[in-house]
Amino acid sequence: MAKAPRVTIQDVAALSGLSICTVSRALRGLPNVSESAHRKVADAATKLGYKASSAASRLAGGTTGSVAIIAPTATAWFFAQAVEAAEEVFADSGFDTVLISLRNTPSIHRKVFSDLDALAQRVDGVLLLNIALSSGEIQALASSGLAVASVGMQNVPWDNVGIDNEDAAYQATSHLLGLGHWDLAILSGREPGEGSVATATDRLNGFRRALAEHHLTADPDLVMDAGSSIEGGRRAMTELIENRRMPSAIFAGCDETAFGALMALRELGLSAPKNVSIIGIDDHQMSWFLGLSTMAQPVADQGAFAANLLIEGLQRPGPLSAPASHLLDTKLIERKSTRRKR
Repeated sequence: MAKAPRVTIQDVAALSGLSICTVSRALRGLPNVSESAHRKVADAATKLGYKASSAASRLAGGTTGSVAIIAPTATAWFFAQAVEAAEEVFADSGFDTVLISLRNTPSIHRKVFSDLDALAQRVDGVLLLNIALSSGEIQALASSGLAVASVGMQNVPWDNVGIDNEDAAYQATSHLLGLGHWDLAILSGREPGEGSVATATDRLNGFRRALAEHHLTADPDLVMDAGSSIEGGRRAMTELIENRRMPSAIFAGCDETAFGALMALRELGLSAPKNVSIIGIDDHQMSWFLGLSTMAQPVADQGAFAANLLIEGLQRPGPLSAPASHLLDTKLIERKSTRRKR
């Protein structure tokens, strides 16, 4: 007889029509949640048979009552949002949190993941945020005895939460094509690791897939390595305009890269969408202010959901039988940086 699928907080959020962050707060009886939301969450949880994670004192095998959140950097917008949401879930469940920033520094990465015994003495579980791990590091972490969950990773033997990056890029590029733009550039990044994180690769693939549906191919001169920073976007956009050619529209692999592109346009006396249409991915808190069209992703919900999954893993005796990849929805937000080609 087949096992019934595991009910998660994502299922409760979908049935109640509320965000995962709101559902998490409501299930724990926290303030700043309306009575209406509490009722919707309670009804959805009852129908699905979902129970909120209990306090850290009831851990199945934990000893420290602490968990670690490991991020490539603690200062970038995405990681700051995800960390804050995850920390709230852990705190509300009685856990202390140890935040470890790798500061995008290989030596710090090696130190953390080469001595998992030391980490296991400090914490019972680990939440990874887009950490590029080697196959050996994945195996070592999976056999370390630590409970693990992650955001933005793939092909890992624990629960992961993320978005469909290829589809988000496909939708963003399709938006530009639908506006009549056929000459497209992409400001993208390159993966730093062996494959546990493939965000930039997946987004480039989505860009190419959208073009292929219209019998187009990406011009190699318009595939720019811009990383995922404002400065990287500024540098790549300047190179594009001054040494290559101006396309009709640009897909930026993330909003911060798009911000840099907008800055470069302004410095050169140009603007979007007058001279070029630009769209990104994220819905960064500054995207509204700058009028950037984007594919919004629920960053805080990803952090909260993964934190809930880690807590469930800590309270479950024995290994997780069927770790899953949980994909949250993205949404096109049209603002003034894109318009129909004239």
